[in-house]
Amino acid sequence: MPQPRYKELVDRLAADIRAGRLRPGTRLPTHRDLAAREGLALVTATRVYAELRAMGLVSGEAGRGTFVKEPLPRGQGIDLHASSADIVDLSFNYPSAPGQTDLLRAALRQLAASGDLESLLRYQPHGGREHERTTVARHLASRGVPATAGTTLLVSGAQHGLTTTAMALLEPGDVVAVDALTYPGFKLAAEANRLELAPIPAAGHGPDLDALAALCKRRRVRAVYAMPTLHNPLGWVMSATRRRELVALARHHGLIVIEDAAYAFLAEDAPPPLASLAPETTVYVSSLSKSVATGLRVGFVRAPREWIPRLERTIRATTWNTPATMTAIACGWMEDGTVDQLEARKRRDATIRQSLAAEVLGRFKRISHPASYFVWLPLPLEVRADTIAMALMRERVSVSTAQPFSTSAHVPHAIRLALGSVGLDTLRRSLETVARVVADHTY
Repeated sequence: MPQPRYKELVDRLAADIRAGRLRPGTRLPTHRDLAAREGLALVTATRVYAELRAMGLVSGEAGRGTFVKEPLPRGQGIDLHASSADIVDLSFNYPSAPGQTDLLRAALRQLAASGDLESLLRYQPHGGREHERTTVARHLASRGVPATAGTTLLVSGAQHGLTTTAMALLEPGDVVAVDALTYPGFKLAAEANRLELAPIPAAGHGPDLDALAALCKRRRVRAVYAMPTLHNPLGWVMSATRRRELVALARHHGLIVIEDAAYAFLAEDAPPPLASLAPETTVYVSSLSKSVATGLRVGFVRAPREWIPRLERTIRATTWNTPATMTAIACGWMEDGTVDQLEARKRRDATIRQSLAAEVLGRFKRISHPASYFVWLPLPLEVRADTIAMALMRERVSVSTAQPFSTSAHVPHAIRLALGSVGLDTLRRSLETVARVVADHTY
């Protein structure tokens, strides 16, 4: 069903403002001039400006006109973190399990009592000490990733792992196939390394592989970035069949496969990772940020052995090495089972939160995984995502629109709700606010 023409005008003006084609302070045509230019009724032109005001993109000044405002920093390739303590943050996930502070306190005491404390004050090997790489490799192998100390590197979180991979293995101008909706952090890494992202539409629980094949015939694609197990933001888990088809495509066209597994721990009984199907061409990136704690900043990269030296040089150029104290704590928790326990707790916690979201948002279409920490909420045709985001901000609730996740020219009107950063009571109240605001703007 086509949307009303005035909605298309709202979207066009909003896109021009976000892209800087209409700069902050620009005076827009009067209501009458806009109506005449676009062939609209005066009341409809007034409605266009009213919607842009509700989206926070323009301001109206009595007697002076309508002016472009400085837009909120949404859609710049990163999630927007709530900037005030009194704002409920449903835009960013930092899940925590009860007792994690006590675990950290005990780990620090144990580390302080160790006989090798002085070594933590020195430079470390760029990819991690040999025994730490062995520990991480065992951890990855238990998740189905064919890893050894010689194919495993430690990095400062998954974001650093993705950026290191882009810097080490790709050249400016290289084309990388990505989902049309994808993780904003990879968009940022691509922008920093001047990579061209080619969007692939979704087809059920995964990317449209026919579209990927057509792209590879049309363009010289260098790599494909994928989240096969618990996609962010759509929550899909690709089937084993589709994974094999993706790997076959990558081999046929000589693609590097960048597998992002940041949320994979939440999906039990998922098919084998891409790295197990095509270890010779896959870089597997994950971390403990979501499964343990975002502040730990310990991540892992598993890559073909011949690519390891290039990745190590890039780690040296960006951080030299991961913080030794954090790495020691992380490896200790992998060895004593703490990571396994925390992952199990968070799977249960995410399931509870998804059930709560289904209860409160049951009247709306939702896209999610039953054990994920986020919900994708497509909005009704007549509702603009920025309008909802601004209305929720006035209610002291922060959410993400589709803009940061989108890699195509068409940005869907949807919001992503991060469920993992607040208590359950606060989450229920905030989701009820979301439901009310969306309902109020639906007609």
